[in-house]
Amino acid sequence: MAPDRERLRATFTEDAELYDRARPGYPAELFADLESVLGRRVLEIGCGTGQLTLPLARAGHAITAVELGAEMAAIARRKLVEFPDVEVVVSAFEDLPLPQPRVDSVVAATSFHWIDPAIRMTKAADVLKPGGVLAVISTHHIAGGSTEFFATAQQCYDRFDPDTPPNLRLGTSAEIPFDDKEFTDSDRFGPVHFARYEWEKSYSGREYQDLLATYSNHRALPPDARAGLFRCLTRLIGDERITKRHLTQLAWSRSR
Repeated sequence: MAPDRERLRATFTEDAELYDRARPGYPAELFADLESVLGRRVLEIGCGTGQLTLPLARAGHAITAVELGAEMAAIARRKLVEFPDVEVVVSAFEDLPLPQPRVDSVVAATSFHWIDPAIRMTKAADVLKPGGVLAVISTHHIAGGSTEFFATAQQCYDRFDPDTPPNLRLGTSAEIPFDDKEFTDSDRFGPVHFARYEWEKSYSGREYQDLLATYSNHRALPPDARAGLFRCLTRLIGDERITKRHLTQLAWSRSR
């Protein structure tokens, strides 16, 4: 496990209540498409505070939800207490014993990139029964929404985050490739299917600051730099609201 990945993926549980309040969840169209491919027995990687787990539980799935952070897992358990077929396990996916029997589906929502790339495809395949589904959900901030704000906000990042690439700009969804390389290179999965959903959400200055405070790269900034960045951005927003445009992607494939 790369040290930076290990360090950054542990930041989410530092303020689990904020994460639960500020993270926006997923579009309804995603859940409809998931229901068309997921089997009943699901292993979820990195359930967080249950943003994906709760809708899947309501749809009748039996779920083992794996979460690295004990504080995040505690909130998820509180939400899922009425579902006897849902278990929340505090563990890194890399350390999780293989379930017996193997499950119908593995799903990872904005979490798969945090798993050790040397083993994540192989272990996901080992967890699945033959023909089981691995569904990987990713979310991207794309061009659109309050374009003038996000262009100007680059100046705040240039000042307070020295790791920000110069002249950084948001790309469109068309610029994000449909990348099936990891599935294909593993030789454990069949053809990869993609679905994409573009959606927008508006934020006040305070709400946007709360959202950014749940992102690992912002939490990893030195405290003075993070405070300065947040002040700069909230001043730009002022008493207005800004709109952020998201692209959520579902990539799924069946194990061989």
